[in-house]
Amino acid sequence: MNIILASASPRRRELLKLITEDFTAVSADADETLPPDVVLQCQTTPETAAVYLSEIKAQAVAEDYSDSIVIGCDTVVIVDKTILGKPHDEQECREYLRMLSGRSHQVTTGCTIICGNEKNCFNVNTEVRFRSLTDEDIEWYISTGEPFDKAGGYGIQGKGSLLIESINGDYFNVVGLPVSELNYYLKESSK
Repeated sequence: MNIILASASPRRRELLKLITEDFTAVSADADETLPPDVVLQCQTTPETAAVYLSEIKAQAVAEDYSDSIVIGCDTVVIVDKTILGKPHDEQECREYLRMLSGRSHQVTTGCTIICGNEKNCFNVNTEVRFRSLTDEDIEWYISTGEPFDKAGGYGIQGKGSLLIESINGDYFNVVGLPVSELNYYLKESSK
């Protein structure tokens, strides 16, 4: 059965290659706005947002690829039950990095696998701890241009790795695709 990755992310494509080279990446044309009922759930369990958005992406692509296994993913950074998305500008990036400085936060990737009429949703959490950042550290990192297309305003797989003190959990989850867990669920889906 064909595997479709509902994502335009080059990072997710590279990580999926650890599981299989035989897949197609298709950008998901989906509205990623959280409806009010999901926003209320996210105030209690922010991980709900990642799973919800992964499901939206997978369903959008599955409509055109009903004979395939479709994988949708979404990664969010959570600090104090607040979801940090991709920063819109330098000021928001500064705010994010100051919030993360010297403390731990959660990175959650929600995944949805759709295979015919069956749907499997799961999420993986990883704890990341930042070093204490000076204003100079923050300005340097912003100047790299790296943080603007990444949840939470940093990329652990790039220069953002220099900001990290430790991680507890799946490194690949922080990059955007929990490879081991996804591999397990893909094997289950193809049975």
